[in-house]
Amino acid sequence: MANTLAITDANFDEVINSDKPVLVDFWAEWCGPCKMLSPIVEELAGEYDGKAIIASVDVDSNPNVSAKFGIRSIPTLLFFKNGEIVDKQVGYVPKAALAQKLDGVL
Repeated sequence: MANTLAITDANFDEVINSDKPVLVDFWAEWCGPCKMLSPIVEELAGEYDGKAIIASVDVDSNPNVSAKFGIRSIPTLLFFKNGEIVDKQVGYVPKAALAQKLDGVL
C-alpha cells in the first residue's frame, strides 16, 4: 500500500502544483480525530495511487502552510486541482465521504 506523502512548508507549493489532483490532510500528533482519520487517509493513498496525490501536513511542524490556508481546526482536508483549492473538509468523516469528494476532483 502506498503511504501518504509528508509535505512541509518547504515543498508544499511543489506538491500542490502537481498535474494530478492533491488531497492534503492537515493534522497533529495530539489530535484525537486526526488519529481516527489517519488510517482512512492511508487507505485512500493506496486506492488512488497513480490517480491522485494523497499528502499530509503536521501543523505543529509546518506553521507557515497552516497559516497560509487559515487552518484553525484539525483535521482539515483540502482538495487541490491545478494548484487551486476545489473542495474542503473539516473534521472527521467516513471514508466514503472523502472518496466521493476525491472522485469529484478527478
